[in-house]
Amino acid sequence: MAKHHLDPQYLDPNYEPVVNRSGNTPFGDILAARMQRRTIMKGSVGAALAGLMGAGLAGCGSDDDDDRASSSGVASTELGFKAVPVSTENRVVVPEGYSAVAFLPWGTPITGAYPEYRPDGTNSGEDQEQQVGMHHDGMHFFPIDLKAGGNSSSEGLLVMNHEYINQNALHATGPSYVNGLRPADEVRKEIAAHGVSVVHIKRDSAGVWDLVHGSPFNRRITGNTEMDIRGPLRGYHKLVTKFSPDATETRGTLNNCSMGPTPWGTYLAAEENWHGYFANKGASQPREQVRHGVGSESRYDWELADSGADAYVRFDITPGSGSAADDYRNEANTYGFMVEIDPFNPQSKPQKRTALGRFGHEGVIFAPVREGEPVVCYSGDDSRFEYIYKFVSSQPYYAATAGGYLLDEGTLYVARFNDDGSGDWLSLDLEDPDFAAKVQAAMGTTVGDIVFEGFENQADVLLNTRLAADIAGATPMDRPEWGAIDPNTGEVYFTLTNNSQRTEDQVNAANPVANNQTGHIIRWQEAGNDHAATGFQWDIFVFAGTQGTETVVDGEAVVTLDDDNIFNSPDGLWFDYNGRLWIQTDGSDDAPYQNNMMLAANPETREIKRFFVGPTGCEVTGVVSTPDVRTLFVNIQHPAGNWPDASDPRPRDATVIVTRDDGGIIGA
Repeated sequence: MAKHHLDPQYLDPNYEPVVNRSGNTPFGDILAARMQRRTIMKGSVGAALAGLMGAGLAGCGSDDDDDRASSSGVASTELGFKAVPVSTENRVVVPEGYSAVAFLPWGTPITGAYPEYRPDGTNSGEDQEQQVGMHHDGMHFFPIDLKAGGNSSSEGLLVMNHEYINQNALHATGPSYVNGLRPADEVRKEIAAHGVSVVHIKRDSAGVWDLVHGSPFNRRITGNTEMDIRGPLRGYHKLVTKFSPDATETRGTLNNCSMGPTPWGTYLAAEENWHGYFANKGASQPREQVRHGVGSESRYDWELADSGADAYVRFDITPGSGSAADDYRNEANTYGFMVEIDPFNPQSKPQKRTALGRFGHEGVIFAPVREGEPVVCYSGDDSRFEYIYKFVSSQPYYAATAGGYLLDEGTLYVARFNDDGSGDWLSLDLEDPDFAAKVQAAMGTTVGDIVFEGFENQADVLLNTRLAADIAGATPMDRPEWGAIDPNTGEVYFTLTNNSQRTEDQVNAANPVANNQTGHIIRWQEAGNDHAATGFQWDIFVFAGTQGTETVVDGEAVVTLDDDNIFNSPDGLWFDYNGRLWIQTDGSDDAPYQNNMMLAANPETREIKRFFVGPTGCEVTGVVSTPDVRTLFVNIQHPAGNWPDASDPRPRDATVIVTRDDGGIIGA
């Protein structure tokens, strides 16, 4: 009964099913139309980017270094450290003059009765609900005085996602089955290891960080926490369940990858590969499940808990003989959203913000807000051949009254990348004449694997966001993951991690090798530097790869990768408060890349250096600093060896605290 055919550590790059068969023009084909093949160099392909705006988008930014100087006097985007080499060691590697310390590993007690972590795996489900979850991912540091207008760098709330689990490490002897059923407390523990941790932390006079024991802010949000449904899908009949017959509530958030801090001081957790948690054993599936790859069996068999409790039965979404209010056929429709959590209000109920669309959210990034103007945010759908989205609020932002309600009404757009270097944001609003015409034209046709029969209303559009984007004519991308916005220029960056499904007939200058495993980073400037605009200009910031891989603009190699910066499968992405770009990887640990890593980039010069290498088998994911950029928090997910404690028989995901030995600014 164990899921031997599913990787328990979730490392299979093919796990995310390709479910976009719409036939929309792939991004690689569009890029090929404006690029030329260049010379093979040092055994790698020199990828050529034809210039579309002179020296590229970097020319759109200010060149006044004084505006971006750090307190050290060094221009804030310069990289002042010595690059570290690749590594196969089961430890964290940082540059000379830096220190790295593991912090808040899985199982750390943070709330309630503060039950201690047991290395033998015998902690109960109730214990896990009071401990830091498993598989740390996206995170953010909120200064403790943020709501009072402060920016403390010595005390705050560290909020982090827990994407999924390693069942073998979580339990004493791995997952178990008795007569085809799973012990309910094992299931409870697995659900509790998912979700989000809110941890109140403080630095002492010696510079050592620790959690604030007994703080009312310490909190766990898990896969069973009750949540509200907000926005256009609240009350929609396709979200009706036995738990919420009026479709206003649900339970839990799962597979939270990246995140996004809001301009009003809350935290948005992203629900990414939620489809694998549900099982539909029926003869057919509705399009809401087909377009996401929901299968006939679930990843962890939670629906088989021997207690038969409603909290576990809900993962079986096979329709019963009664109405939707009698079973959980619609339970999966309450997942695939951004979930807003207020870390400063421990009694607050998390809110699923449905106006931002339902898909495999990798995370969300907010454009800088301006008084009296709409709120704008971006999100990638992390799967091969999926899309990049933008949300523009209907109501304007005012700092004095801003809140999550701004995310309940607005327009959701999807990106189309044109072959001349321009781009368009395509509205997914039935009130938009262009989109409405496309919907009408698609009626009765087969879109991918789905016979399209229209949308009931705008709520139905948002429930089926991927399908709506197919019909709109969006550009399928190579796994769009984390995004980041340059604080100095306003340019938007997104990682396109890889695409192992690319075939020989799709080879082009942007993705010159079939079964592409290396990926690249794209960026764009919105028209008029207005993030609410419906047009943009784009280029490629860098192609990942081995030594000699080039990114060429106007015939000149602006980046040539060498021993100091080879990388593959860019995933995490973050601009620090000074303007350096941090790039994290989730790729192969084979030569020449070895363990996954984090690099720093100067967005003006495209200089890139390797700053951090993780322990064996891990993904390096999640990065944020204190406002003064003197403490850096980095997450290590699914380490393969016994890290961070060699004496512990179980590997433990953990946050790593990186500081400069002289107390200076990280990266400078």
